[in-house]
Amino acid sequence: MSQGFPPGRAMVSWRGIYFVLALFLGSFFGSIFMLGPFLPLMLVSPRWYRWITDRIVATWLTLPVALLELVFGAKVVITGDGFIPGERSVIIMNHRTRLDWMFLWNCLLRYSYLRLEKICLKSSLKAVPGFGWAMQVAAFIFIHRKWEDDKNHFEAMLDYFCDIKEHLQILIFPEGTDLTDNTKARSDEFAEKNKLQKYEYVLHPRTTGFTFIVDRLREGNNLDAIHDITVAYPHNIPQTEKHILNGNFPKEIHFHVCRYPVSSVPVSKEELQLWCQERWKEKEDRLRAFYQGERYFDATRRSRIPPCKSEFRVHLIKLASLLYWTLFPIAMIVLLYLYSLVRWYFLVVTVLFVLQEKIFGGLELIELACYRYYTRRYKTG
Repeated sequence: MSQGFPPGRAMVSWRGIYFVLALFLGSFFGSIFMLGPFLPLMLVSPRWYRWITDRIVATWLTLPVALLELVFGAKVVITGDGFIPGERSVIIMNHRTRLDWMFLWNCLLRYSYLRLEKICLKSSLKAVPGFGWAMQVAAFIFIHRKWEDDKNHFEAMLDYFCDIKEHLQILIFPEGTDLTDNTKARSDEFAEKNKLQKYEYVLHPRTTGFTFIVDRLREGNNLDAIHDITVAYPHNIPQTEKHILNGNFPKEIHFHVCRYPVSSVPVSKEELQLWCQERWKEKEDRLRAFYQGERYFDATRRSRIPPCKSEFRVHLIKLASLLYWTLFPIAMIVLLYLYSLVRWYFLVVTVLFVLQEKIFGGLELIELACYRYYTRRYKTG
């Protein structure tokens, strides 16, 4: 599963350090100085808190896109159906590397709105300073990868999004983990045990979480479509964060999008599971043709639905993002140096981010509790 990764690159590169440092400083200072002032709003109006913070977090999500494309020259090719701007959807994607969720922002910046995206990701990430804090504020869905533990949390978060009529696009990786030699071996064992086809380019999907999310959003009248996205890297494949630190950035990222209106998706749980498994068989065939052929999904290399933003507008967004997120951390460091009041604010908000996660489990849980409180108060008032 190491195909495409250039051998012999074990040294940390300045390119990798710059990329990781730029993202960390942006998320760290952005959490404290851009998101921090709005945390009290959660206690007053969870709806307005969600509306504002979604848009603030989305400004940072443009930074990895700008760095990858403007600084490191990554080329993005998107084929297939595209998105209808603003629609509510579940996004399912193969998990080729540990960084696919971040590379997807290159696609969503053009075809959707980054403020709509919510990611299902492992709960350990919420404790990471900067990144984890922003993810908590964004109300990403943190999971423990044990359905007994995750089901109630999924239910609570999805019902909340439906209640406040939050337009969202939930990204879930049904495979559960990225494709490596070890995970492929486990997938092959599962295939042998269940008399299924062995896959080379994907892992067999786990369908429990996927079917639950689709059913819950459909019941809450908060789902328009399912976007099945296949991602591939024709040259080098940055499998982990370590590869990024080594300067192994993707030269090209190819996305193939298949859009399925919710009316065309099966209703019963069993049929929905089979439907998801069929999509993965198609992914295996599509990726085999990609890697064994000329390494593109569609000979035209074009989507049949125009993006919601022109390439010129996308380019301006990337330039603005790069400029803003370069100057913003510098400005905050200068303010910290000059003013004691800013240093006190910095200290208080940092301690707040750390303690609330240890005591209450995360800002997204506090937000949910606030909403439940106001809902009960409204019903009894």
